[in-house]
Amino acid sequence: MKVLFSNGEMKEYGFDEAEGKKAFWHSSAHVLAQAVKRLYPDVKCGIGPAIENGFYYDFEFPCQFQEENLREVEEEMRKIVKESLSFQVEEKSHEDAIAYMESINEPYKVELIRELPQDERISFYSQGDYREFCAGPHISNTCQIKAIKLLSVAGAYWRGSEKNKMLTRIYGISFPKASELEAYLHMMEEAKARDHRKLGKELELFALMEEGPGLPFYLPKGLILKNLLIDYWRKIHSREGYQELSTPIMLMKGIWEQSGHWEHYRENMYLTRVDDTEYAIKPMNCPGGMLVYKSKSHSYREFPMRVGELGIVHRAEKTGRLHGLMRARCFTQDDAHIFMREDQVESEIQGVIRLIEEVYSKFGFSYEIELSTRPENSIGSDEDWELATNSLKSAVENIGKSYSVNEGDGAFYGPKLDFHLKDSIGRTWQCGTIQLDFQLPQRFDLDYIGEDGEKHRPIMLHRVVFGSIDRFVGILIEHYAGKFPLWLAPVQVKILPVSEKYLDYAKTVAAELRERGVRVEIDERDEKLGLKIREARLSKVPFMMILGEKEQAAHTVSVRVRDAVEGKQELGEMNLEEFLCQNNF
Repeated sequence: MKVLFSNGEMKEYGFDEAEGKKAFWHSSAHVLAQAVKRLYPDVKCGIGPAIENGFYYDFEFPCQFQEENLREVEEEMRKIVKESLSFQVEEKSHEDAIAYMESINEPYKVELIRELPQDERISFYSQGDYREFCAGPHISNTCQIKAIKLLSVAGAYWRGSEKNKMLTRIYGISFPKASELEAYLHMMEEAKARDHRKLGKELELFALMEEGPGLPFYLPKGLILKNLLIDYWRKIHSREGYQELSTPIMLMKGIWEQSGHWEHYRENMYLTRVDDTEYAIKPMNCPGGMLVYKSKSHSYREFPMRVGELGIVHRAEKTGRLHGLMRARCFTQDDAHIFMREDQVESEIQGVIRLIEEVYSKFGFSYEIELSTRPENSIGSDEDWELATNSLKSAVENIGKSYSVNEGDGAFYGPKLDFHLKDSIGRTWQCGTIQLDFQLPQRFDLDYIGEDGEKHRPIMLHRVVFGSIDRFVGILIEHYAGKFPLWLAPVQVKILPVSEKYLDYAKTVAAELRERGVRVEIDERDEKLGLKIREARLSKVPFMMILGEKEQAAHTVSVRVRDAVEGKQELGEMNLEEFLCQNNF
């Protein structure tokens, strides 16, 4: 499809390309605004960007707008699409742009234009009877939008500030093929059924309490799951030569000023005072890692020095952005910092890539790599940023991996490689990251004694594999729909005695299983066996053991499985040793 840029240039992109998809969804947002203006002429328009999945537009309606009004807007959008309107671009002076927007009573657009430099030419895009101040780009014609669905209505403060007016945000999705919309809506239904907040409650994994918004409570089964991930993390990191440390949950304000977080991350930090001294609760682990490094002198012989931390961090997320374990105010981050010489940079980056690939493949995830470059809000020299960015590029290319580029989305202290994994229903999640940092070693005056006996500055990698372990738990819940593989299942075997008469035998079997390291639970209720089996299936336990008179007499167990094996859910009667060997316990 052709994409029209603000300078009038037209380029060809596919919908599967990031730039093409962004232009397609941004154009759909303009069609949404045009439809709303036709139906509600007095509405005032805010902004309408493309987002990760689809688009939204913020409006100030002259009346109450609700979910039931979406259908008429959607129908009007389809009419506009059928009109086959071409997108056109023109430029106005700063003064003319403001005058035009004032003439059609669009105060939010006027506010945005006034913030632009007065000598800047302002681009406007139009399709048919609708014209809007916009930087673009857009697709060439509305007829390319073959399928549209408006998804929801929400409230949103203008420019994200509670001090501003609450606007009405309409979310939508669109595609160049009707079949793609059908597939997306099917995925959304599947995602709804897999929602980790719903399954987390049903499977008794974690709880979300009004007394602590954004601060998840882990229940016993959920903590087993989280600890299994941590045990796996520790095992593979020990194998790779990482040392583990733990740093305090809060440090004095001065440390955060020194690291740059105070200037660049202050709004996301929680503060407190101790003995009239201001402290910040850590949103990241790195400043503590810098202090540990500085606590003793180091030699080039120690490098690469790989140091990991399962650090609990807190971030001041807005209430409206909280989403179970996926976006919380408190979580455990599987951080690690690698201190190294310049000649070790490429091999260390590649080592982390291999480690991330090993972990993701264990859970059945494929992934894509994205290189994020220098943001506007950053620290350090152009030379350092160029060296760091080229080092990441070289490491990825020389290991034979492909990557895309996300301009301007790096960390404030360095460029990064982000790893986007794909789950079982096709959604992507950004989890792992590798960040190459020349800045913090300078800010904390880190050094080591080189082979020449002189002091040198180490280079540092920040990296995570899971990212937030809590968020990764949420992703796994949805990825597996609660049906965890045997090694991850909080309860691996549920024992169902036919009646209370066989409860003592059930306890004997449970004790033998626990002795072999199996996580087991007994349903001790005096209920019918059919009910116990149904509820065990709902709890998604991999194996059920039914114990009655025959099993007790022969000291055997009758086994049922969660997922049918060769079309059967009953494995039949067997002794415990046979069961354990068959299922690799």
